[in-house]
Amino acid sequence: MVKRREDNPRDGGGRRRLSARDWADAALTAIGEGGLAAVAVEPLAARLGTTKGSFYWHFANREALVEAALGRWEDACTEDVITALAAEPDDRRRLRRLFTETTASAARDPIELALLATRTHPQVAAALQRVTERRIGYLAGLFGGLGFPQDEARRRALLAYSAFLGHVQLAHAVPGALPHGADRAPYLDSVIDALLRRDLA
Repeated sequence: MVKRREDNPRDGGGRRRLSARDWADAALTAIGEGGLAAVAVEPLAARLGTTKGSFYWHFANREALVEAALGRWEDACTEDVITALAAEPDDRRRLRRLFTETTASAARDPIELALLATRTHPQVAAALQRVTERRIGYLAGLFGGLGFPQDEARRRALLAYSAFLGHVQLAHAVPGALPHGADRAPYLDSVIDALLRRDLA
């Protein structure tokens, strides 16, 4: 889950002044907990310890808050992950780290599953489309860096992303089906090895 920042200035009464980002982060957490229906101004205001007036200072309506929350998801769960991986110069190790970290994060945080469950909502559908293309495009770049032709790199990227989504589903629906503890690392190595096999059908 995305955590709220605690470095905002305080108002004259000693209360912290909430930013639009605070509201977006709270909305994103609510989506993870109860789906899109959980994004309601009054419960979020209570969670944040403020009033509806704070919400209307930052947002014209609920749809604007949902859009901001989805933007936070895109940044925190895709763009920030890609940026963090830039320090790893080896594409194979980058792929291994990407798969290891994102599957672990998705197992802890239900936001991916919650958004997939509300995929018919227009705002969510648009965000899922953007994120899916960004993630698959990034993966294709990794496979391309490992020597695969463009079409093949895209195909393997799609396969890798499908494996990630399968992990998300299993981690929340049947967590015992996935390897844990000491068994997890060898399993992930086998997944990466399979994705990199030159004779992959």
